Amino acid sequence: MKERIVEYAKALDQVSRERRRDFHKFAETAWLEMRTSAIISRTLDQLGYEVVTGRDLCLEEARLGLPEPEELEARWKLALLQGAPEEYLTEDMKEGFTGVMGILRLGPGPVVALRFDIDALGIVEEESESHRPFREGFASVNKGSMHACGHDGHGAIGLGVAEVLMKLKGELHGTIKLIFQPGEEGGKGARAIVAHGHLNDVDYFVGTHIAPDDGDVTPGTWGSLANSKYDAHFYGKAAHAGGFPEKGRSAVVAACNAVLNLTAIPRHSGGISRVNVGVIQGGTSRNVIPDHAVIQFEVRGETTEINRFMEQEAARICESAAQMSGCACRMILQGGGESQHSDLDFLEQIGGIVERDLPHLRVSSCKNAQNWGSEDISLMMNRVQEHGGKAVYMRSMTSLASAQHTTAYDFDEKVLVEAIQTFSAIVWELCGNCGGAEA
Repeated sequence: MKERIVEYAKALDQVSRERRRDFHKFAETAWLEMRTSAIISRTLDQLGYEVVTGRDLCLEEARLGLPEPEELEARWKLALLQGAPEEYLTEDMKEGFTGVMGILRLGPGPVVALRFDIDALGIVEEESESHRPFREGFASVNKGSMHACGHDGHGAIGLGVAEVLMKLKGELHGTIKLIFQPGEEGGKGARAIVAHGHLNDVDYFVGTHIAPDDGDVTPGTWGSLANSKYDAHFYGKAAHAGGFPEKGRSAVVAACNAVLNLTAIPRHSGGISRVNVGVIQGGTSRNVIPDHAVIQFEVRGETTEINRFMEQEAARICESAAQMSGCACRMILQGGGESQHSDLDFLEQIGGIVERDLPHLRVSSCKNAQNWGSEDISLMMNRVQEHGGKAVYMRSMTSLASAQHTTAYDFDEKVLVEAIQTFSAIVWELCGNCGGAEA
């Protein structure tokens, strides 16, 4: 079987590279992944999967950080112009219900979920001959949207896995869910899928991220920080700064006090904590006391409890800063995630699968696989683990042209086939005739 999995994946090398480059060229950010979702839906449908999209995938009230309706409408029309298959570009997508889940129901057996995030970042891509996507003609044509974190590759990997598993379906048991998640950047999308209940019956959950390092596969990571991302709006009262300063209430002063005091939140004795203010905006003119200002900030914690402490302190500081200046404050949660840990026994099982069935791939040690970033895959993993399931967040290793989240990001596309082989071998172990306990 392992030889068949390897060969099936190798046969998808060229089409996987083409898919990755297509997603890269037409990059779409959170809740705007309309063309991407439509293409994924069509592919899964044609392969024979049960396809779940729209309000059936994401719980409406659990979505965070939605674009304005005007932007959603404009991007839906743009997706159509850029070749999205019209019959799969649904009305729900026009309202920001992006993402896709393909389900393969194969009788009694375990429920296995695989997650592939598909959104881009709000970055302007580099335009120089040293940058391969630009040089070879697949740099983003959507100015200000760029796949600078490898999610274009994740989407291509997921579709490749879908093809391999369909070839193996006669020898598999159980239920397989392929989740193509919107809005990972900023922690917006996973919670809407989790809130809909799609992880409630999952026995085994596996995700991965393309990452720069030695080796080909790191079978698990742990230690990602819980985080919360907020916009804090301050509302004051406008007045002429020279003529009637006593009548004004400066929202900018309130925001500035909040910024200074947010950085002074005490560190937590229980573990690592973080706070950062990334954006401050406000005011209209130098001689007008500003009546509105906004700051965009995030807090993080080594555990969900520490992150909650940071959230509570941040809320107290923003409210107090507003009151000091006679202003009001409104905080809006824009995204976030929880802390997560891969299950050690499942991690070791996956390492053994790769070493035994895919010996051409090098398994990297997990000793340095702590991740002090944040990822909303944690919400999916924690939901599975809460009811006794097993979850792992792997890394698919590759050399990189530059660091993630930068304007010149790129990666070695050989990782696509390697990751397709890895996912497929894991599913075979769990759902094949040789293994996988019934749920």
